[in-house]
Amino acid sequence: MSKKLYLITYGCQMNDYDSAKMASVLDASHGYTRTQDADEADLLLLNTCSVREKAQEKVFSELGRWKDWKAAKPDRVIGVGGCVASQEGEAIAKRAPMVDLVFGPQTLHRLPELLDTTRRTHKPAVDISFPEIEKFDRLPEPRAEGVTAFVSIMEGCSKYCTFCVVPYTRGTEVSRPLDDVLTECAQLVDQGVKEINLLGQNVNAYRGPMGKSGELCDLALLITYLARFDGLKRIRYTTSHPAEFTDALIDSFADEPKLASYLHLPVQSGADRILGMMKRGYTRADYLAKIKRIRAARPDISLSSDFIVGFPSESDLDFVETMDLIAEAGFDGAFSFVYSPRPGTPASNLRDNVPPEVKKQRLSLLQNRIRGLDTEFKEALVGSRQTVLVEKIAKKGGGQIAGRTSTNRWINFEAPESLIGQFTDVVVTESQPNSLRGRWVAPTP
Repeated sequence: MSKKLYLITYGCQMNDYDSAKMASVLDASHGYTRTQDADEADLLLLNTCSVREKAQEKVFSELGRWKDWKAAKPDRVIGVGGCVASQEGEAIAKRAPMVDLVFGPQTLHRLPELLDTTRRTHKPAVDISFPEIEKFDRLPEPRAEGVTAFVSIMEGCSKYCTFCVVPYTRGTEVSRPLDDVLTECAQLVDQGVKEINLLGQNVNAYRGPMGKSGELCDLALLITYLARFDGLKRIRYTTSHPAEFTDALIDSFADEPKLASYLHLPVQSGADRILGMMKRGYTRADYLAKIKRIRAARPDISLSSDFIVGFPSESDLDFVETMDLIAEAGFDGAFSFVYSPRPGTPASNLRDNVPPEVKKQRLSLLQNRIRGLDTEFKEALVGSRQTVLVEKIAKKGGGQIAGRTSTNRWINFEAPESLIGQFTDVVVTESQPNSLRGRWVAPTP
């Protein structure tokens, strides 16, 4: 009987990617298959994120619920991976004695050895080192799980923004060699993948070695190479840093039709004073100039961003400048949060002097504005013809299937289920709060 793995993931798309690789590694080495029932699991893993407030407490709260599962089956193994594991290390096992494995984002490939070690020694096995690119060299060959796939092209971040914990939990920037990225993408395309999303904490800092020449491949050139794959029809990437959003990347939106009409470009604040305190490396004017050029290159593009509200000393004027930037840039989506100090970051030494009620009020105003812009964007699509990659049966069923537009909007429409996995044209008929509705344009016989 196969052994069962129960795996919970917190955080970003990078963590989703890492979790899929954890499952793949454990399947290849020990024959684990995933289950959604924790009671039947032999191995329980928690892949964590430390970006937001109280991340550690969220982890220990979840582990508290797992304590009974361990008591019911003492030989059951519990592991904690990801950024909180990297940050806390052995302290996790000391505070939560039921934990057997602690591993960081860069050592998930060592899970089989860690598992064997804890079973042999009956002590927690901990590895939160940063072995750089070794992780990708040790992972099993990629397996497609649908027509879309994530491919991690780099790890870490070297920007050291004052509020961000990522450089301390995932390490500095390390890019995978170009040939390795192209090989993984080719294998996925051969398995039927039609859309690839390139991942990195700072994906546009990608500088992959090209063979033995000593030359480096940037993200714009990588997109050019990938666009030559006949079976690959759409390319996305996330997440970018404005300071390294190059002219070549902007030109890609004009030159490469396979590049999706969607960009997530975190700005964090619209006030130069706050951007300086955050150590973001650009000004408001720099950012807006790039947005103007991007829109000129791809007029129909959907733009989303990240915002931190209530950074230490943020004034009413600073917040107004952020709201003005939202209007000027015309974002139609955003991830926004109230500021919370992350342990070990430079900003954690600043006095968190914006009252909680002010933070919440500003966040509400910002999110309402973004929702309004999202509604305007979707309503402008009504009547247009969109090319959609069909991914699944619609949640509400009723003969409907669902796919995403190039602008990353879900659209539901009635059509044969045989279209799942294919591109097809749909006319947008209605804008809804979280999606679009459409009418399938059946191909002419």
